[in-house]
Amino acid sequence: MKNNSFLLFKTMVMTTSRWYTFRHCNDPSKRKKIIGETVAYVILGVFFFVVCMLLGISYGEQGMADLLPALSTLAVSLVTFFFTVFKTNGYLFKFKEYDMLMSLPFKAKTIAGCKFLYMYLTGLLWDVVISAGLLIGYGIYVDPPVWVYPLWIVLGAVVPLVPMLLASFLGFLIAAVSSGFRKKNLIQVVLIFLVTLLGIAFRVYVDAVMDDEMMDEILLNLSVYVEKITDIYLPAKWFAEAVCKGSISAALLLMGVSIALFEVVFVIVGRSYREINSKLNSHAAAKKFKMKEQKVRNLWNAIAFKEFKRMTGSVIYITNVAMGEVIITVASVAVCFIKVDTFLKPLTESFNTGLNMFYPAIPLAIYFLLGLAATTVMSPSLEGKNYWIVQSLPIDTKDLYKGKMLFNLYLTVPFMILGTLSLGIAVRMPFITILLSLILGALLLAFSSAWGCVCGVKHINLNWENETQVVKQGPAVMIYMIPNELITIALTAVVTLMGIKINADLILIVLILIAAGLATLSYKRVLSLAEESR
Repeated sequence: MKNNSFLLFKTMVMTTSRWYTFRHCNDPSKRKKIIGETVAYVILGVFFFVVCMLLGISYGEQGMADLLPALSTLAVSLVTFFFTVFKTNGYLFKFKEYDMLMSLPFKAKTIAGCKFLYMYLTGLLWDVVISAGLLIGYGIYVDPPVWVYPLWIVLGAVVPLVPMLLASFLGFLIAAVSSGFRKKNLIQVVLIFLVTLLGIAFRVYVDAVMDDEMMDEILLNLSVYVEKITDIYLPAKWFAEAVCKGSISAALLLMGVSIALFEVVFVIVGRSYREINSKLNSHAAAKKFKMKEQKVRNLWNAIAFKEFKRMTGSVIYITNVAMGEVIITVASVAVCFIKVDTFLKPLTESFNTGLNMFYPAIPLAIYFLLGLAATTVMSPSLEGKNYWIVQSLPIDTKDLYKGKMLFNLYLTVPFMILGTLSLGIAVRMPFITILLSLILGALLLAFSSAWGCVCGVKHINLNWENETQVVKQGPAVMIYMIPNELITIALTAVVTLMGIKINADLILIVLILIAAGLATLSYKRVLSLAEESR
């Protein structure tokens, strides 16, 4: 990297890092907040490391430790590609300091490349955690030479580059195509959702066509299938040869191809980078504008409408908060054409029970999709420069937060009703059970809205450089999402097993009482935060 490129990249990292802020900030409250956020990230990192380590050990117990290098590369590549598709728009296009950066004496290729490297650096920790966790399992059962450990970590940091570059180039193509349309954001959202749904559809199709015998055959011949995959996805093959056989040429190929692909991608991106950004930042005027009567809304609805306009004005925002709604819509349509019994039959036969065991789990599964990303978590931080304008308006802070929570309910409750009714009918739920599931779903979403608002206000970040830092990587998102979703997954498994012996309606009533209590406590906490901010 040239000196000017290194200077630009260094400046990006220094001005946004918590360590830099901690060193130069004299505000004790900010320093405590940074310490708390760092501790939270460390705890999450340790948790994911332990999970990956246990996964590596389980493969070792089954005599498949030799496959761990290739499996590590494939796992990191899949996770990185999926998340990068959603992040690219926020990092490479329409970022906050675009005008300032483009006025500096740097080539468009250099700026785009530095933005990519910054995106790579922000996600590198989680990739290394996955890789290092699997390395422990490999080390226990293979007992490799000492040099394998540092080589694995170094090459493990290189592995995410290829999938990130491919995903970034896909994001660039989506941005290039959408920039030629009047409804740019809508086209980008549709294309991103289409790519994601195609991936989900492919996975569902594979699960549908595979029977138990085929799965047993794949597990018995996993090494053969992994070898076939690595023959196609060469970075996995090079990584495995480097750490298993000590192949220097394979390690150099992995690093060399990653660097070469970086140069090729950003030579192409750099040629039309300014043009695409200019088109994405422009707004088309309607050819025939007519003055219409303005609608009068109450205060909470007006704030909710403002939140709706903010969401639809950001591709990274809407693609992250609306993914659950899209999946539920597709699933609701799908259950009209497929028999749910076919997918659930193996479990019901294993436990010698009927579909009633899944009744209590359905509202939790729907909440898992809808509660994954509450708008109230991101909304306070996304105010950005407009935060002080909003604060200066003659609006009570309580009303402001209530409007934000109301919008999250407007966004999620209709899809909860759709999903509950469609899945409930598909598994032949009794009417009273469907009614209790709807009540539970509404209370869970009320809790999600209120608890999300607590996290968003307590960990507000107004000095973001691009929206991705708030929508996907902000501490508010992590603190809200990780415990919420992990508890939901665990609770879904528990109530499914309980449904075998205990009446589903009784389980749902208990869950309703718990959800009502959590929603009430979170709502009261939101109101107390509003009082403190006065």
